[in-house]
Amino acid sequence: MTERRPVLSGSTFEEQIGYARAVIDGDWVHVSGTTGFDYATMTISDDVVEQAEQCLRNIGAALAEADCTFADVVRVRYLLPDRADFEPCWPVLRRAFGEVRPAATMLVCGLADPRMKIEIEAYARRPAA
Repeated sequence: MTERRPVLSGSTFEEQIGYARAVIDGDWVHVSGTTGFDYATMTISDDVVEQAEQCLRNIGAALAEADCTFADVVRVRYLLPDRADFEPCWPVLRRAFGEVRPAATMLVCGLADPRMKIEIEAYARRPAA
C-alpha cells in the first residue's frame, strides 16, 4: 500500500477550509496552492515580490517535511490576479527553479483574498531511498 500522509503548516486556512499544505502520496508530493502569508503571524506583505519569496519559504518548508527540496520539483503553477505582477517575480522564481526547470504554467485568475497577489502550487517527486 502506498504511503499517504498530509503535511500541515499551521496555517489557519488549513483548519478553516479543510486541506493540507501538501500531501505525500508514495513518491509524489503535491503542494497545495501556497500564498505569501507568513503562517506564524498570518500576515502578508503588500509587495508581490515579497509575497513570492514567502510563498517559496512556505513551499520549501513543506518540501523539507516530505524529505524533498526544490531540486525535486517537476511541475509548478503560478496563479496571479494581475499579469503585470508576474515579471517582477521572475528573479525570485529563477533562484528556486532555474537549475531544476520544472514544467510550469502561469494563470491569471482571482484569488481567495484581495491581499493575495501570487499563489504557487508545486509537485515534486521524492528521491529514491
